[in-house]
Amino acid sequence: MPSQWSTSRPRTPDRTTRTTPRRTTRTTRRRAHDDAPDTTALFARLAALDDGPERGVLRDELVAAWLPMAHRIAGRFRDRGESVEDLRQVAALGLVKAVDRYDPARGAFESYAVPTITGEVKRHFRDRLWALRVPRRVQELRNRVRVARRDLAQNPGSPEPTVADLAARTGLTEDEVTTGLEALESFSTLSLDAELTDGEDGHRLADTLGVPEGSYDVFVDREAAKEGLRRLPERERAILYMRFFEDMTQSRIAECLGISQMHVSRLISRSCARVRAEALGGSR
Repeated sequence: MPSQWSTSRPRTPDRTTRTTPRRTTRTTRRRAHDDAPDTTALFARLAALDDGPERGVLRDELVAAWLPMAHRIAGRFRDRGESVEDLRQVAALGLVKAVDRYDPARGAFESYAVPTITGEVKRHFRDRLWALRVPRRVQELRNRVRVARRDLAQNPGSPEPTVADLAARTGLTEDEVTTGLEALESFSTLSLDAELTDGEDGHRLADTLGVPEGSYDVFVDREAAKEGLRRLPERERAILYMRFFEDMTQSRIAECLGISQMHVSRLISRSCARVRAEALGGSR
């Protein structure tokens, strides 16, 4: 009987036998990305070649082999105001730089390419996506203030950090913090056609901006020329007055003064040049 029971009794699955394949599968999933091909031999060949058609073909082959990895890195930066297609192009540019600069003697290509491509994409965001060109110093202030504000406000219920709080956190002056805060709000521009109020008689942003006033330029020019006119000889001042204020012709002025028209023309040119030079600070 015991022998019959032992043969008909259902066997309990062996735990060791059942769990071993799972561990093997889990180990397999932890391997390198599928977009990290083994190109060690190709890079060794590339390093041994001089510039030429053969090296160019091999370089293109390596770029094509690693391009999926560049696209994966670009995907990390999606939903940040830039299209995926543009991000992929920037990442591909970083990949080309990595292939050109990589030294096989310094380790695996992936460990060199990933930070190179990532840095290229980050530089793209830093330098290209501002609606207006912002100095790098201001961009760095913006980043330091942004990180400090995030750290100070990360606890639930924390009040909005003040300028003084941010200055103490970052080691910046309050003026520098203010500049960084302004840059945080200036990543994109607002259209001049944007409506400031609702309704049919709403005003655009452009309506609030001033326009150049031409009368100011005339006033400045008159004041600048006034001193130079005072220094002219009396006859030259009279000639300029008759020509430009009474609108007399050069021939008529010549008749009034008893000189030739050519002489009047030379006096007008010389006087205007002298007044202009003094107005511009060219002479004293």
